Amino acid sequence: MTVAKGFVVPAGGGKHFASPTPGRSLAMKLLGRETGESIMMFEETLPAGTASLYHLHRDSDEVAWVLAGQFTFKIGDEVAVGGPGTCAFMPRNVPHAWKNTGSETGRVLFLYTPAAAGGLIEALSERRPTDDDERKKLFERHRWEVVGPNPLSSRCAGRVRG
Repeated sequence: MTVAKGFVVPAGGGKHFASPTPGRSLAMKLLGRETGESIMMFEETLPAGTASLYHLHRDSDEVAWVLAGQFTFKIGDEVAVGGPGTCAFMPRNVPHAWKNTGSETGRVLFLYTPAAAGGLIEALSERRPTDDDERKKLFERHRWEVVGPNPLSSRCAGRVRG
């Protein structure tokens, strides 16, 4: 691991990537290789109804800070809804998922610490896997595990507390 040098990412800065999902995009703000693998952070624009995988990561904690819109988070057995200013902590080895449950496009700032799990996001933003085997290997390399379908996209989303 190399020692990171301090730097500033200006407003609107970072590496920008469009997702294969229409209206979804990422702005990479802090890459692991730039922070001595301490932190990886990106801002994501997410159309209404966009949902994550139901997953966990083995080596990194994740934080989501809602900038715009309304999001529902499932972390372990807990489900909560929040708008701008909501902060969700998703510890390593705990299954979690999120969904934009608002009616408008939202924006969320995601942070991984240490940066290891964020490497998957970096890799996906640069090149999408071409088949299931390649995708599985990529997830394994970054120590992500998909644990099932997003439970917020089913009927259990009705058990939400605010």
